[in-house]
Amino acid sequence: MSEPNIPETVFDALIVGGGPAGYTAGLYAARANLKTMLIEGVSTVSQITVTDWIENYPGMPEGASGFDVVDKFKKQAVQFGLQVVQADCNAVESREWHGVKGWALLSGGKAFEALALIVATGAHWRKLDVPGEESYTGRGVSYCATCDGPFYRNREVVVVGGGDTAVQEALFLTHFCSKVTIVHRRDRLRATAILQQRAFANDKIFFAWHAVVDEVIGEETVTGVRLRDVRDAGKAWTLPASGVFVFIGLIPNSELVAGQVTLADDKAIVVDRDMRTSAPGIFACGDCTHKLLRQVVTACGDGATAAFAAQLYVEDLKGNAY
Repeated sequence: MSEPNIPETVFDALIVGGGPAGYTAGLYAARANLKTMLIEGVSTVSQITVTDWIENYPGMPEGASGFDVVDKFKKQAVQFGLQVVQADCNAVESREWHGVKGWALLSGGKAFEALALIVATGAHWRKLDVPGEESYTGRGVSYCATCDGPFYRNREVVVVGGGDTAVQEALFLTHFCSKVTIVHRRDRLRATAILQQRAFANDKIFFAWHAVVDEVIGEETVTGVRLRDVRDAGKAWTLPASGVFVFIGLIPNSELVAGQVTLADDKAIVVDRDMRTSAPGIFACGDCTHKLLRQVVTACGDGATAAFAAQLYVEDLKGNAY
């Protein structure tokens, strides 16, 4: 069976997203000899690039910064022929070439076309949605301790959240801050045991249990937070702080394909075990998908699976499936 007549400008696979899932997919797709391009966002960055330290990735007992890890992922994938460009994609459209269907990623007035699309757009931090949060963002409210921690040297800050990221970032902030108070709505943390042990042993970390932030207060910059006891709505108090770091969960970045694929209630992209979405030829991997655990190691597994599934899909379209 002869291959269909597809324009040379059409890629076998396009990957959108430059995090661990995207670059792993790029590595596997390039090694499979697929003509592949990965599109990194210009105005957005992968969560891993602003992660202070990664110590739970297999084979790296000494740990490494998130930026260094993803940089190695990129270099390895490019070494095998992955093409990388920077662009902000704003829409996805279907395409067809002589009866063969595919997809186009639109960026401004430019279109990138491919037979298969792998979405690895990640997620962004959930906000508190309380008075003062938006107006003080950049003036005391932050979602990145690695980025902004050094600005709070010898000052008191608040970290909101109880998971791995919240506790890990609180530990990082103790390198600069005189006091770090973790505000959590429960009486225990969700973070893994080793992180909890480190937090409880750190004399700079304090805890406000059963508490939620009702308001961020300040003048020119943040001066504190108004806290409320979840067990007693009438019990509220002000906690002085120069900075508020928010880590209360992630929201999947699925807007790009919201009109093309099925989304879960939390806006995550629904995929099957082979990372296939509800739209033929669109695959998704990493933090943008509906999944139990969002970690670097699971993103890499997702990316490898998505690339292999895309490879089989493209080979079938071209009539040269094994």
